[in-house]
Amino acid sequence: MPVDRKNMSKEYTINYVENPEASAWGIIGRGLSAYNHQQTKDRKFERICFVLQSPDGEIAGGAIGELYYGWFHLDLLWVKDELRGHGYGHDLLMRIEEESRQRGAKNIYLDTFSFQAPDFYKRYGYEEFAMLSDYPPGHQRYFLKKQL
Repeated sequence: MPVDRKNMSKEYTINYVENPEASAWGIIGRGLSAYNHQQTKDRKFERICFVLQSPDGEIAGGAIGELYYGWFHLDLLWVKDELRGHGYGHDLLMRIEEESRQRGAKNIYLDTFSFQAPDFYKRYGYEEFAMLSDYPPGHQRYFLKKQL
């Protein structure tokens, strides 16, 4: 049902927030999470993160994602340029897949750009389920998934 704005107070405003991480992100995220829980009754949410570190503790890569609704979303996987091609990406992907599987994920999904690593993921059994052309201009954004 549409909101009757004629009878609403003009007290509400919409404002730009320079750094939403500190305040808005948490409030909006908690609000959406509460609504999603009402609809699904599923509160299981976990973040999983592995980092690749040098002997002196410098972070040289890693994999980060979130597990919910039986799916793991691999949000980020990155390895420093000079370390690529040495198996670290493989190791990070295998570790995060195994950890998400152990925590109950049945599937995994991610997105990657044409200039990043779509072929890397396809070598490990990921299948394309969507693609955005010319995003960013001159490239594509691929959405991939895999059953664990």
